[in-house]
Amino acid sequence: MDLPFHAPLQARALLDWLSARAVPRVEEVVGATYRRSLRLNHGAGVVEIGFEDGAVRCRLSLDDARDADAAVERVRRLLDLDADPAAVAAVLGRDPLLGPLVAAAPGLRVPGAVDGAELAVRAVLGQQVSVAAARTAAGRLAASYGERVALGGGGVAALFPSVSTLAALDPASLPMPRARAGALVGLCRALAEGDLRLDPGADRDEALGALLALPGIGPWTAGYVAMRALGDPDVFLVEDLGVRHALARLGGPSDQREARALAQAWAPWRSYASQYLWQAPSRPT
Repeated sequence: MDLPFHAPLQARALLDWLSARAVPRVEEVVGATYRRSLRLNHGAGVVEIGFEDGAVRCRLSLDDARDADAAVERVRRLLDLDADPAAVAAVLGRDPLLGPLVAAAPGLRVPGAVDGAELAVRAVLGQQVSVAAARTAAGRLAASYGERVALGGGGVAALFPSVSTLAALDPASLPMPRARAGALVGLCRALAEGDLRLDPGADRDEALGALLALPGIGPWTAGYVAMRALGDPDVFLVEDLGVRHALARLGGPSDQREARALAQAWAPWRSYASQYLWQAPSRPT
C-alpha cells in the first residue's frame, strides 16, 4: 500500500537517519528499503517500507491481520508522515540562520518511534556515547533478550526486548556503566508498572515529569523521548552537543542560555529546528 503524506519529503534523510541507528536483527536498511519488526497487540509483525518514485510504499507481514491498522499508524509516527512541511517552513524558513537549511532540504522530518518504550530504552543507551556505540549496545540487548521473529525477509529476525523482560534484569548483569544500567532497568520498571506512559495518548507534561523523576534521566534524555516517542514538535535539545556544534558552525551562539533565547523564535517547531541542526552539513554551503 502507498502511505499518503504532505509533500515535500526528504526520503534520503529519513533513510540515512534510520540506517545509522538500525539495531541489528531488529532493523535494517537495504538500498531504498527499510525493514523492522513490530511488537503488536495480537502478535508480531515485520514492516517493509520502500521509498520509490516519490511514494512511500508499505508492506506488512503479520501474525494476526487485526494488527494491520495499528502497524500502519506506527509506521506513520516513525516517519512523521502527518507533518505539515509548509507550516514548518513558514516559521523556520524565514529565520536568517535556519532559512538556508530549510531551503536546501524542504520537508525534513523528525523521525518518531514505533514504540515509545523501546525509544526510551534506546535513548538511555545513547547517553554520552556515539550513535554507533548506542546501536551496538541495543543490538546486544536484542540478541540476548529479544524474541525471535520468522516473518518477512531480509535480516530482521527478532523483536526489541520488552520492558517487562528488561525490568526483571539485574543491572549488574548488563555490559554498560553501572549508572546507565541502573537507569535503564529503573526506566523499564516504571514503564512495566504503569508509573510512566509513553504511548501516543500519554500526557506530554506528565510523561516528562515522570521521566525526569527517574534516577539517571536528565533533560537531554527526557527531551529526546518527548521529541521522538511523544511526537512533541517543539523540543529544542540545547543540551545536545551536535545541536550546539551546528549552531556554532552556522554563526549562532554556543552558550546554552543564548541558544535557548535564539530558539524562542522557532516555536512551535523547535523539534524540527533541532533536526535541521543535527543534519546540517559539517560546513555551511
